[in-house]
Amino acid sequence: MISNATRLFDVLMPGNIEKLPEKLLCYKKNGEWTYYTPTKTRDLAFGLASYFISEKYNQGSTAEEKSKIGLICFSRPNWLVVDFAAQLTGALLVPLYPNISASEIIHIFNETEIKICFVGNMELYNLLESLKPEIPTLKRVYVFDDPTPENNWENIVHPFTPEVESKVSQNAKEIGEDDIATIIYTSGTTGMPKGVMLTHKNILSNVIMASQEVFSKFHLKQNKSLSFLPLNHILEKMLMYVYLYNEFSVSFAENIEKVAQNLQEVKPYVFVTVPRLLEKVYEKILQKGQELTGWKKNLFFWSIKLANQYDISGNNPFLYKLKLFIADKLIYSKWRAALGGNVQAIVVGGAACQQRLIKIFGAAKIVILEGYGLTETSPVIAVNRYENEDRKLGTVGRILKGVQVKFLEDGEILCKGDNVMKGYYKRPNETEEALADGWFHTGDIGEMENGFLKITDRKKEFLKTSGGKYVAPQPIENKLKENFLIEQIMLVGDSQKFVSALIVPNFPSLKEWASKHNIPFNNNQDLIKLPQVIEQYQAIIDKYNPSFNHVEQIKKFTLIADEWTVESGDLTPSVKMKRKVITKKYADLIAKFYEEKILV
Repeated sequence: MISNATRLFDVLMPGNIEKLPEKLLCYKKNGEWTYYTPTKTRDLAFGLASYFISEKYNQGSTAEEKSKIGLICFSRPNWLVVDFAAQLTGALLVPLYPNISASEIIHIFNETEIKICFVGNMELYNLLESLKPEIPTLKRVYVFDDPTPENNWENIVHPFTPEVESKVSQNAKEIGEDDIATIIYTSGTTGMPKGVMLTHKNILSNVIMASQEVFSKFHLKQNKSLSFLPLNHILEKMLMYVYLYNEFSVSFAENIEKVAQNLQEVKPYVFVTVPRLLEKVYEKILQKGQELTGWKKNLFFWSIKLANQYDISGNNPFLYKLKLFIADKLIYSKWRAALGGNVQAIVVGGAACQQRLIKIFGAAKIVILEGYGLTETSPVIAVNRYENEDRKLGTVGRILKGVQVKFLEDGEILCKGDNVMKGYYKRPNETEEALADGWFHTGDIGEMENGFLKITDRKKEFLKTSGGKYVAPQPIENKLKENFLIEQIMLVGDSQKFVSALIVPNFPSLKEWASKHNIPFNNNQDLIKLPQVIEQYQAIIDKYNPSFNHVEQIKKFTLIADEWTVESGDLTPSVKMKRKVITKKYADLIAKFYEEKILV
């Protein structure tokens, strides 16, 4: 592990760069896997930094004065090159999701006064060009995949020479650990995104502790990983540095649709994901199981039932372990093969992970490391570790070393440590509120359970019934999503007598269910109106309701024909529900829940 660094770009400096693997950053080009060596990565980063310095992007002492460099691109080696180049310069990288809306681009670019931006393809280039009249500071846009020389980013990269190395190295000496490395915008679940200012120390402190407490415990045959989450997602960005500082080879997936294929090709030992993608993997496993017949189908679902009983802490009796051994030989080994055959650990963050998935993958010898944190905390506050005794189901793990946590009377989690942000860009009042008394107020509600942190809900997402009772929607929603017929669900009922739900069915599973029961249908709209379908979902609600307190129980629901997506504006780019947007969109349906009085 590289341990003598105080700034993120120190991994490329003499004494460290020699430790990195030859095939450092791998990617596909013209259908074939190729790679950037550590030297090529360094040469491009220094060459681009040299250009930035020549354009005076290295000037300014405050966050407002420093130059901002935009980056809108799916993860790839060039993303890291621009990141390193900005750091070496002292400019502030402002990376955005490639699927971000035009209105958010305009807001962020104008707030940060971005002058230059790098994009992945001509589609994004043309979008930015069309928005230039509304972004007066934006002067230059360069493209990674532009076939014409005029806008291709390589034309501004200075060749790596001793003079370039000396100039950039001298500039880098002026950059300290407390200098801001990047401004990452939050996903905007409660309004317009806010720019989180993170320093080298913020991110690097998380990198070092995650390396020591989590990655050092892995027993991998090879340090090989696959990256497919956007690198402007703070979890993926921080763990990318964990990979580099632990001398991993990193392969970048071609796109989200080709992750399954790329897993087969790369055969990584570890990767990072959000729970939704893990759910989709499990849904495909179940789908294949449903297609089996006879004893093979019975064996498959026996193995599922067995996996559901798995104790992730390792306290499994001998007879159970024997059954697990048989199931592994016959069933679970095929699941691992579908993920490339080598995956030993999957780091999960960004949202709550279903407990059954943690148990099922754990039974299949794939350890799910669920953690918790925010962009403002760089991000990890707590994480379940690799060792059995340091994992606890239903929690987000032990607090990371170097991070302090305490709770307010209402259960809100407060955090302090080197990982806590410098503040929100150009938002002093919100910064002061978030960092009151020197502690970062997470807005999440939680508790400690035998040394493990447990998240119960978002403080701002509580529903308060007209009877004055508070309802935490997330645990209820997560529980109901365990049913194979429910894709998405959002509880409503703020200031109302009772709780109701908007439910998006898992349509592939629902259609299969309808076919098995000889229920004819034409399309999604017809399907959700059928009495048999509504009865089935009522049965699901009736099954789960006894698990909740009376005030938490769902009294009414309606089925939604269209999935909530980023493109539809219902989800943030990090796939979190925009509750206010969804509530407004379905205001008429929600109103119908409360038109007539019912006994509660």
